[in-house]
Amino acid sequence: MPLEDGDPVRQRGQRVKGEVSGTPRLGGTGDPPLRGSPAPDGSRTEAMAEGREPRPALGDRDVSPRGAPQQAGQHEEALMTELSELVQKVVKSSSWWERHGVDISILACSFLLLPAGFLCLRSAQAIPFLAGVLTLGVVHHTLTVKGSHLASHNALTESKSWGKVWAIFFIELCSAFTAEQGTYNHVKIHHGYTNVIGLGDSSTWKLPFLNRYIYMFIAPLAVPIITPLVALDLLRNVEWKVALRTLCCMFLGLYCHYWLLLHVAGFQSPWSALLCMLLTRSLLAHPYIHVNIFQHIGLPMFAADRKPKRIHLMSLGVLNLPRNTLLDWSFGHSLISCHVEHHLFPSLSDNMCLKIKPIVSQYLKQKKLPYNEDTYASRLWLFLQRYEELMVHAPPITELVGIQ
Repeated sequence: MPLEDGDPVRQRGQRVKGEVSGTPRLGGTGDPPLRGSPAPDGSRTEAMAEGREPRPALGDRDVSPRGAPQQAGQHEEALMTELSELVQKVVKSSSWWERHGVDISILACSFLLLPAGFLCLRSAQAIPFLAGVLTLGVVHHTLTVKGSHLASHNALTESKSWGKVWAIFFIELCSAFTAEQGTYNHVKIHHGYTNVIGLGDSSTWKLPFLNRYIYMFIAPLAVPIITPLVALDLLRNVEWKVALRTLCCMFLGLYCHYWLLLHVAGFQSPWSALLCMLLTRSLLAHPYIHVNIFQHIGLPMFAADRKPKRIHLMSLGVLNLPRNTLLDWSFGHSLISCHVEHHLFPSLSDNMCLKIKPIVSQYLKQKKLPYNEDTYASRLWLFLQRYEELMVHAPPITELVGIQ
């Protein structure tokens, strides 16, 4: 997908607007968006995940022109500092309702819709039954995607203790995944090393042995089955007490869903209840998979020792999709229309990402930095047309060869 007109970076060998680009360049920056292995350096991932620029590790090489690496790095850090101050002013002037209440109310409404969804499934008529499936499917994805995502970033509360409780509840009980490994892989790796090859490059979403149509349209139906299986594999990397807790929470969440379908929704056969579980848990699996690949893959990727500073890394390697009522509710603004803002300030809630969106977009455009946006249909067509290039072959490494 082409970046905006006048975009300052191009990938070597990657087609941009139907042409093959040359050597990538970083344009003017003047005033006018699942691995189980440990991170290479926990302190650096911690800093980036929290929205701070980490100190360069030994061996990191500057990507600015020879002769002025220190000045270029200081200028990039100054840009991030200036943007952070603008955002901080908005956060401080916002009420608790804006910072946390709006998103908590959406999650609470989803819980309140559960009885209606199960009762609709008791109907022998098609329309009420389908309404129940739709309701439970949307509620499931709201709790497991939006709830788990906010909990992993501790964006539901300002208390770390309660944040831990919410993470266990949404990630393990509702989503049948492991909170420790899920949070580590998402916050420390994906956010800490966004679009860095071999770390946060979203390669865990790639299944190169599948063809484009099976991957894009059939494989997502297996997400409810694959998720707990991946979790079980990741439990090998945690302490036995944590693994036991996770297993209990996963079993409790899955069994409660199954029990409610039998005793509240009135399913007579265990197999029909299991089929309904699969249907509701995979209702929005297609956009879930699509969103996760659309917003990073196909954008500039960097080598670990040649990655740019944080503000360039996030503005170059993250993309926003347009607002969509269903996906905004189920997945959250930070995963749809405010993904750039989320990667720059990951601890903010969905509602706060939406609130700071005008400030971030205006600032990046004013400083001649990329602010990537594209439609869902456009990205879907791009991935169908260039599936092998984007999802099978290794991505080209982008090198920023100059700051003008």
